[in-house]
Amino acid sequence: MEAPNNNQLNIEISEEMAEGSYANLAIITHSHAEFVIDFVNVMPGTPKSRVKSRIILTPQHAKRFMKALIENIERFEDANGDIKDLEEVQMPLNFGGPAAQA
Repeated sequence: MEAPNNNQLNIEISEEMAEGSYANLAIITHSHAEFVIDFVNVMPGTPKSRVKSRIILTPQHAKRFMKALIENIERFEDANGDIKDLEEVQMPLNFGGPAAQA
């Protein structure tokens, strides 16, 4: 019989959390002790938006997160090609919604 692996982490996720939340804006602030990342869903033509999720990290974990994100973006681009910055992508002004009328 094998000994249990005490280094294994068992992570569970609820159905609601597994659905995720869409965000197209991240606002990052920090103090000497923590980084706060607010994920926001900004809808065109809507004057008000709401924070969908707030993540608070220690500076050490923020740096580890940054390194992990860079590594994963590099893997994605190796498999799928370069990700274009929004400034490089020509977005339609109405984002697929009804055209504005004067």
